[in-house]
Amino acid sequence: MTHTISPAPPASAAQRSAARRNLAGTGVGNALEWFDWSIYSTFAPFFAASFFDATDPVSAFLSTLVVFAVGFVARPIGGALFGRLSDRVGRKRTLSLTMVTIAAASLVIGITPSYETIGVAASIILVVARLAQGLAYGGEQPAAGAFLSEQAPPERRGLWSSLVYFSGTIGAASGMALGAILAAVFGTEALGTWAWRIPFIVAGCSGLFALYMRSRMTETEQFTATLEVPVAAAGGSSAGRGLWRDFWRMRRSALTVMGMGVGLTVAYYFWVVAAAAFSIAVLGADATQVLFASLLANLVFIAVLPLWGRLSDRIGRRPVQLIGILGTLVSILPLSQLIDGDPVHLFAAMTVAGVLLAAPCAVSPAVMAELFPTRVRTAGVAIPLAVTTAVFGGTSLYLQTWMATAIGPNAFAIYVMVLLTISAVTVLLMPETKGRILTDNERDFQARP
Repeated sequence: MTHTISPAPPASAAQRSAARRNLAGTGVGNALEWFDWSIYSTFAPFFAASFFDATDPVSAFLSTLVVFAVGFVARPIGGALFGRLSDRVGRKRTLSLTMVTIAAASLVIGITPSYETIGVAASIILVVARLAQGLAYGGEQPAAGAFLSEQAPPERRGLWSSLVYFSGTIGAASGMALGAILAAVFGTEALGTWAWRIPFIVAGCSGLFALYMRSRMTETEQFTATLEVPVAAAGGSSAGRGLWRDFWRMRRSALTVMGMGVGLTVAYYFWVVAAAAFSIAVLGADATQVLFASLLANLVFIAVLPLWGRLSDRIGRRPVQLIGILGTLVSILPLSQLIDGDPVHLFAAMTVAGVLLAAPCAVSPAVMAELFPTRVRTAGVAIPLAVTTAVFGGTSLYLQTWMATAIGPNAFAIYVMVLLTISAVTVLLMPETKGRILTDNERDFQARP
């Protein structure tokens, strides 16, 4: 059910202060967690020999990409675990726990002895650390999206929800910036021996600051209210109903999350995450120049996110999503031709693609939160999103490298186009969710298009 939104009354000074703390805590923690995740793909060409046999550099790099995918395998489990935790004990506590888990795993990666020193144990430690991060990431983004959507004034929910990718991409761009600085200061040889450890240690130690910021947040009123209302009174069945029965009742919304996410996930990794690593590892481009080009393109992506979010609060979520998805679909093939090892060409391609991708990225946290009632809002998003991300996002870096060498330079771009088509059809078939009041009544979230 879609409701007409009336502007909220002016907030008090205390409410404005709490809102600032909530935004800061969510943004800082989310940025750190995306920093932790992104430095893996950014520095994979450099630390591969530290965790695998250095006598075959290409094999070692491909092994790090396999471990990258392994981290995604844990996401569905983490989505169920942390998603249910968020819907049971609160968004705030869950966000603190996921952040600590990811930061601790980064610290472990940064201080693990090399393959040359401890042999295969180094590879095992890397896998375990990535699995831990995968578990935490399965619940982090859905919990952050639910938290921001529930905290936001309804008429500004699209703008507030854009903070998920806004802060996250700042974290990812910070990883690229640090990589470019380290490459310029120490050189690629030092990055391949010891300097790659710096960002992982920084990420691990920064977890204490992010934990402090998240400890100052306040729980959302929507979640607090669900603790006081029986499930049956909220439009559901008995209080003993389990997660999977909740999930089955909201299966239409879950399938919508998967359909939206399948194209967006791979396109995001293709342009925002993988393009730089592919240019360095496969095309042999200069690492410093590529990382700086990627950083500048990501700054453009960050700048347009709140603009798309605000536009969705005015014209609706579906038009904004379709502009971005269809624009990315028709431009990906010509833009992918620019990934040729030239940093200037890479910057141009990533910038155009980033402006288009920013549209669905900005509004997707709001859209997904607007598809589920409060009691299952995090888990309902986390599980289908984690499955989609694991199957398609987790294999994207490996597939891009393999398809380019085994099939042809355009193969992966065509693969992404097919997935974006699925996302476009999903958005066309879903209801418009702008203006939806975030209640705990299932009937409000089961409307057909």
